[in-house]
Order: sequence, then C-alpha cells, then structure tokens
Amino acid sequence: MATEYAPQTRDRWQPAGHPPKRHFLPPALRAPFEARTWRELGYLMLSLPVSVLLFTFAVGMTSLGMGLLITFLGVPVLAACLAGCRGFGALERSRARALLKLDVADPAPVRAKPGGGGGPMVWTGAMLKSGSSWRHLLYAVLHMPWAIFAFTVSLVPWSFGWAMLTYPLWHWVFPAFVGVDGIQLYGDRTRHIHLDQPVELAATSAFGLLITLATPWLIRGLATVDRVMVAGLLGPSRLATRVSELESDRGVVVDTAAADLRRIERDLHDGAQARLVALAMDLGLAKEKLTHDPEAAARMVGEAHSEVKIALQELRDLARGIHPAVLTDRGLDAALSAVASRCTVPVRVEVDLPARPAPAIEGIAYFTVSELLQNVSKHARASRATVEVWQTADRLMLQVSDDGQGGADTAAGSGLAGLAERLGAVDGILVVDSPAGGPTTVTAELPWRG
Repeated sequence: MATEYAPQTRDRWQPAGHPPKRHFLPPALRAPFEARTWRELGYLMLSLPVSVLLFTFAVGMTSLGMGLLITFLGVPVLAACLAGCRGFGALERSRARALLKLDVADPAPVRAKPGGGGGPMVWTGAMLKSGSSWRHLLYAVLHMPWAIFAFTVSLVPWSFGWAMLTYPLWHWVFPAFVGVDGIQLYGDRTRHIHLDQPVELAATSAFGLLITLATPWLIRGLATVDRVMVAGLLGPSRLATRVSELESDRGVVVDTAAADLRRIERDLHDGAQARLVALAMDLGLAKEKLTHDPEAAARMVGEAHSEVKIALQELRDLARGIHPAVLTDRGLDAALSAVASRCTVPVRVEVDLPARPAPAIEGIAYFTVSELLQNVSKHARASRATVEVWQTADRLMLQVSDDGQGGADTAAGSGLAGLAERLGAVDGILVVDSPAGGPTTVTAELPWRG
C-alpha cells in the first residue's frame, strides 16, 4: 500500500498520522547519534561477509553448472544455484527490512504448474524460466564489489572521524606524528612534531568533528544504493506487481458492480415495483366501482395518480444515482450543483476544470461526491459544506469538507471503506482527515484519463 497523505491545500500534501517530533538540534548535529545512522552502518558492515558468501556460492555453482552443461547434470546444478540465490535473497530482504526499514515484497514463488505439483524436471524448467531467479543471481554477482566499496568508504571516515574527535581523551597513549617520524631541519638536526599542545588537540578534535558530522550523510547515500539494488533485483518485477494489482482491482470492480446491481434490484423491488403493484390493484378496484360508485372510483383514481407521481420520482432518483443525464449533457459542474441542492446543509460548489475528464472517471467523481454529501447529511451534524474540484497535472482532485462533528474513519468498516476500494480500483486514492470534534476534509484523487 501506498503511504497515506493528509490533505492540507491544493498544492501541499503531507504524511498522515502523528505530528513529527520536535528536535532542538539541527539534523546535521543529530545525524551521528541517530539510530538510523547506526542501523545503516551496521547494514553496510554486514554486507561484506554476506556478499562474499553469496558471491562465492553463486559464481562457484554457476561455473560448475556451465561446465557440466556438456552433460545433462549442468541443468539441475544451475537450477539449484538459482534456488540458493533465492534463499539468500530472502535473507537480504529480511536484513533490509530490519536495518534499512525497507519493506520489499517477496517475489512470486516458482511453481512447476499453476496449481502446484509436477516432478523435479518440471520444477527445474520453471526455475530456469523464472526471471526473478536470474535477478537474484545478478544481485549476487553485482553486490560483492559494491559491498567492498561501501564497507571501505563508510568504515574508514567513520572510524577516523570518531578517533580524531575523541583524540584529546587518548592522545597520551601514544603520540601521533604529523608527516614522517622525523622532519629534517637545519642540516642533520631532526625533530619530532607531537600533537600534544592544547591548540593542536583542539584543532585535531575540530577536524574529527567535521568528518564525523559529514560521514552519516555519506553512509545514507551508500545505503540508498543498497535500497535500490534490493528493491530492483530482489523484489517482484514491476510487471508482476502491476498484474497482481490489476487482478485485485478487477475483483473490486466485479464486487462493486455486483453490489450496485443488488442495490438497484432492491430499490426497484422495494420501491417503484411495490408502488406499481399497489397502483395496479387500486386501479382494478376503481374499475370495479366505476359503474355503481363513481365518486369512490374517482377518489381511488386520484390516489393512484399521486402514487404514479411518487413512483416516477423514485425511478428518477434511481436513474440519477446510476448516471444522471445532466452529467452527460453538462458535465461535473452542473451535476454536482444538482447534488448539492439536495443536501440538507448549504453546500458551496467550486469546479475549476480546463476540460472534461474521461466519462468513466467523471461518473466515479460524481458518485464519490454524492456519497460524501449523503454522509454529511446523515452523520456530520454540520451547518455548511464545501465541494471543490480541480485538476493537478494528470490527476482529478475532489475535496469535500464540512464543519461537523468529525470522527469519520475508513478503517471503521463504514461506507468510506467501500468508497476507498472503488477509487482504488481505478488507481485512485481516498484520504480522510476527520479528527474528533471536526472539521472533516475528505480528499479523493483520480486519474484524469481512465
């Protein structure tokens, strides 16, 4: 799941959740003591022995398998090499998750058949055809030279910086020399230069402080490269991830369509259909009384006429909930204004769009605002509400806010959760900012083109 963002303004979004901690020291002074620096340094230190083991295994098994390809034995050896690299990849993902705080999903397991099963030869073929397995092997080969470089570049300045910073505490153990053991002065006379004077100690410590303050940022840069390698080579491919997302979205779309059909069927059965059945019975009774009691028949026809008006209004409301004609004819501005006019609280509608989005996106936007305004009418206890619609780059932005009691939450299993799923099916996002006591701001983001 993507990171949640809380709406602030049209142009500024910030992570939702608890407010950031306040620090009295600037980041440059905090960096050497932060847990993140030490975790990333630990990751870089462990990368060297792990990468050596992984490189040795990968190169050794690959060389053995390639050498045995002249016989059939090379094929299962290569498959075993790829399987071992996948095992090391699971270890690397766990290490990145613990030390780099990088959560990389496991790639799809290698299956001989879609339903599982199959013999060893079928499994071997599936392993050799797996692109994820070959990416694991590529990681094993590429990571060792990088791990050696990162280990050296991070450890040397880190150790040297702390050593120089704390030099006044241990300089008495053995003096440090500037230059060589002896500097020749005035012919044969030599002199040792010791860093033991207060000014020299202060200068050495200040130099170490500069290196100590700069090294954490170097460590973070090196760790970023490791993050890219782990995410790019040890995680699922973008294509596989996208296919999984589309399969999930397809399920949501199917479930949503089925729910809409059930809602329409229920509304027709319990509403308009029931009224039409009652209307038919009333007209039948009026027909029977027409000859011997015209006044009663006329009265029943008048009641039936009122029922027809109510049934027609229910059918119009049902059709409007599916896809109103005003949306097709005049766009979101007119359609949302019509929805706002039926809300129980005053609603200000502001639509600023240079053109009309895709029809499917336009329909989802209309449905989203309709549902949110219904929530305002039923649950918010608000005195006013605002609907704003605008375009940002290639995204359609919707924001519905009210001054009600707040407390809305998508995790509470309410209609907001279903609305979030509906938007997610088209790569949309729903963000709710509704503290207890209000106000409430719900922001929806949709693609401009479906």
